[in-house]
Amino acid sequence: MNTTQSGAAGEQAACDYLTGKGYRVLARNFRKPCGELDIVALDGKTLVFVEVKKRASAAFGGPAAAVTVSKQRKVIAAAQCFIKEKSPKFDSIRFDVLCLLAGEITHLENAFLPRRGTL
Repeated sequence: MNTTQSGAAGEQAACDYLTGKGYRVLARNFRKPCGELDIVALDGKTLVFVEVKKRASAAFGGPAAAVTVSKQRKVIAAAQCFIKEKSPKFDSIRFDVLCLLAGEITHLENAFLPRRGTL
């Protein structure tokens, strides 16, 4: 399996996990010049932007370590574009990270927050 196939399989596993928890997936692989979002879902009335990170091993810090401050900024910028373009209805926003490591899924809710005034 190449990295593209592995990434797609990881995102499918993440979607299956989220829908199993009652989330409603609104978008996958939202890509615009402003940035990219792996999964956008609704958890009740909370709009959740989910960054999916899959790693074969925990070497180099594991999946969560790959969500750097720079990556967080890119996800937040893409979230702004998504909201502007799609105008979804929501009461609150959350940024989650789903870590896939050796067949295990770890869901980090509220993994990071946007800076004041960005959303």
